[in-house]
Amino acid sequence: MDHRRLGHSGLRVPALSFGTATFGGGNDFFKAWGATDADGATRLIDVCLDHGLSMFDSADVYSSGLAETILGQAIKGKRNRLLISTKGTFPKGDGPNDYGSSRQHLIEAVDGSLKRLGVDHIDLYQLHGQDYNTPVEETLATLDQLVRDGKIRYIGCSNFSGWHLMKSLSASDRHGYPRYVAHQAYYSLLNRDYEWELMPLGRDQGVGAVIWSPLGWGKLTGKIRRGQPAKPGTRAHDIAGTGPHFEEERLYRVVDALDGVAKETGKTIPQVALNWLLQRPTVSTIIVGARDERQLVENIGAVGWNLTAEQVAALDDASDTPAAYPVWHQRGFPMLNERR
Repeated sequence: MDHRRLGHSGLRVPALSFGTATFGGGNDFFKAWGATDADGATRLIDVCLDHGLSMFDSADVYSSGLAETILGQAIKGKRNRLLISTKGTFPKGDGPNDYGSSRQHLIEAVDGSLKRLGVDHIDLYQLHGQDYNTPVEETLATLDQLVRDGKIRYIGCSNFSGWHLMKSLSASDRHGYPRYVAHQAYYSLLNRDYEWELMPLGRDQGVGAVIWSPLGWGKLTGKIRRGQPAKPGTRAHDIAGTGPHFEEERLYRVVDALDGVAKETGKTIPQVALNWLLQRPTVSTIIVGARDERQLVENIGAVGWNLTAEQVAALDDASDTPAAYPVWHQRGFPMLNERR
């Protein structure tokens, strides 16, 4: 397994991480992802560690905390061999302080995650979404204290707008607080919005991308094609109304290009889609999920080789979309945007 720096931090993370949203299946939404129990999770984690995949990502809202609990049970006796990343911010209850990035909620969220995971520290703690109502200084001061207390080691964010991330980084620099070294963001061949603003920000500020849903919400497995819709029992079918929006013809065009490259390389469509992401700037690690060992081993097969420049270009062309303003205007003046 290749390892990469997490942004400009000193922490090295595997090129692939394992996502635990499939653990538990605590409600209909997460059942569509998977319902792996503690025994199944233990086996999957052992397979991951055997292949050098040593970072495991969760969140306090995954199956209402059950995913963290199962992860904690599955890593007993293995804590020194792996990294744990988890997230908080989204509602954990009906109370007025049961969500957000306030000092009140963050302290309770981190303590809750530590208890469910059964560990004394979290290697990477990420805010699951941006909170407009809490001053970034309050959030960062709280995270700073949690780092000083030894409860978390590194901090990151997830699903932030570029302006909010930059505002937070500036506040960290101004007050001497820890900086976000990771941004857990959605990015795939199906939706490349990440490239417009968040990628340039990450390159400039040293924020590594932790990619979620790299197969486009389950759409880029090769199982969905023209005249071949998603099957019941899959995430692409059971929760089809959630996730990123796209035009069907665009999906088919991307899958056709993936199919062509897969035949050239002898790899599977998911492996090609993941390898394309591994070659993109700022990407530190890609979160892969799996319902079973076969799917996990297939995903791990995305590392250890590289697409050719021509194959990358073919996938770039097939997945390209008109950029939003002001990106399309900026691209008209490459001499102003290229690093020299």
